[in-house]
Amino acid sequence: MEAAEQARQEMQNLQADNERILKEARGERESLLKEARELRQKMIDEAKEEAKAQGEQLISQAKVAIESEKQAAISSLKNEVADLSLEIAERLTKEQLSSDKKQTELVQKLLKEVDFNA
Repeated sequence: MEAAEQARQEMQNLQADNERILKEARGERESLLKEARELRQKMIDEAKEEAKAQGEQLISQAKVAIESEKQAAISSLKNEVADLSLEIAERLTKEQLSSDKKQTELVQKLLKEVDFNA
């Protein structure tokens, strides 16, 4: 009878140990799952921040490129306007000085405009 009682007691001890081990395993599993979720969220947040930084850098580079292209276009346009103005002035001058009579008229006009008393 004592052997049966001892066996029963050992079985209770084994069951208690099994329950304790299962409880510890569940706790460790929950801890590992929580840590994995936190790590996953941290990785997602870092990826979002990196993507945001890269996006801002691309926007900044695009703005610089656009401004550079704008300045180049303005410079080109100014050069074209200057060339066109010179061409017009040259044609007008050639027309005004095309004959001796026109040259004489231009010189007389300029002499009248000049103030010799200055």
